[in-house]
Amino acid sequence: MLAELADAVRSRRVSAFELVTESLARIERGNPALNAVTLVRGEQALEEARALDERRADGPLAGIPLLVKDNTDAAGLVTTFGSRTMLERPPAERSEITVERMLDAGAVIVGRTNIPEFAFEGWTWNDVNGVTGNPWGIDWSPGGSSGGSGAALAAGLAPIATGTDGGGSIRTPASFCGLVGLKPTAGLIGRRPIPSWLDVSTQGPMGVSVADVKLLLDVMRGPVEGDPTAAATWMPVGGMPSRVFAVPRTWDWGPLPAEVEGPYRLALDALEQDLGLPVEELAPPALFPTAIANGGEPARDWYVTVIVEELHWLGREWVQAHLDEFSAPFRGEMEDALTTPIDRYMAARHRRYDYAHDLDRLLGADAVLVCPTHGYQGWMADGMLPGTNEPVGSEGYNTGEFNMSGHPSLAIPAGMCSNGLPFGLEVNGPRWRDDMVLAFAEAWERERPWPLSAPGYESFPVP
Repeated sequence: MLAELADAVRSRRVSAFELVTESLARIERGNPALNAVTLVRGEQALEEARALDERRADGPLAGIPLLVKDNTDAAGLVTTFGSRTMLERPPAERSEITVERMLDAGAVIVGRTNIPEFAFEGWTWNDVNGVTGNPWGIDWSPGGSSGGSGAALAAGLAPIATGTDGGGSIRTPASFCGLVGLKPTAGLIGRRPIPSWLDVSTQGPMGVSVADVKLLLDVMRGPVEGDPTAAATWMPVGGMPSRVFAVPRTWDWGPLPAEVEGPYRLALDALEQDLGLPVEELAPPALFPTAIANGGEPARDWYVTVIVEELHWLGREWVQAHLDEFSAPFRGEMEDALTTPIDRYMAARHRRYDYAHDLDRLLGADAVLVCPTHGYQGWMADGMLPGTNEPVGSEGYNTGEFNMSGHPSLAIPAGMCSNGLPFGLEVNGPRWRDDMVLAFAEAWERERPWPLSAPGYESFPVP
């Protein structure tokens, strides 16, 4: 879709002004029920679109409306992180590097999307902007932390919406909203500013199709001054994987619930029947033998890493002074961070290398590992598990270990769950083989195409 939209603008079959006008109208109609968009740049976006048209818009994203997640800087806008403590911050002086690259490619910012406070939860709610619903089922969560972006894309409010992924924050909304979402290999996309979660967090593309995600990755990727982890070059080689491993969970939390086991099994059958790829099933302990031998547990190590790094980024004294202003979930996480010993944090940091080693050895140069993105078919919009008073916990995630290890991890639509939400299959590949993971997804998409929008909504029109 994105390539066709940009081509239509470049060839003057449609104007940037018309696309931005359409996006603003869709936000006005569709957002009140979803609460995915928290700020709209109406007149400013229209003026920028007019200017693009006057100078004949060019670039791979020429004239395409863009929504920016509220933990990502966009010049002239306040980045609030969905927190009452950040509402008085000054507007950003400079855009985050991938936003800058998308603007240079011709995109026009039309607004901001909702997030959980400081992007910490797997559901999208905060004390400032409230809760975001899933267009596939409004009582259900679109996931988090890029849930506002995921909901906006699935509802066709804009063709592009940014996402960040430090523990599943792109792949979760992609899974629950019927989208494609890539957490790229760590370092493929340079980072500016450096995120609070130093090694595990990255920008990444989400979209309604694999082609859109590939185009966005090409725009986003590349090194940047000040990020020592960013790769100077990337040489994709293409090709499909030689082996496909499958695991129901990345840690032994017990059997999958029936409502997830069903679509997971159907997806594995389709890989063999439609793609002709034999699937080799593994048990969870086979994934991380080195890490387990050294006392590792992926969800625990991920949690320790990110809470301590967030505390350091915000400042211990500042956090202590503002605890009462945080939402309950984030306050609990910062209280945990305040009492976490440095030795525990450093042990988790060191085990990051064990997770990378184990996956490198398993996947080699050309194998992929598939699994459900989550062990639940979804959770309610407020983060509670259906029929309980309990929020979703670590046993619901198959994501954070790939942030710890740095491997590319992609969520693709792969069926439907009994609650009416899409089922997301996660495809994990060797480091720097994002191209192979995407080729695998393209083959799946050809055989098993999915809707470009949620029921009752229309995908963004291509002239």
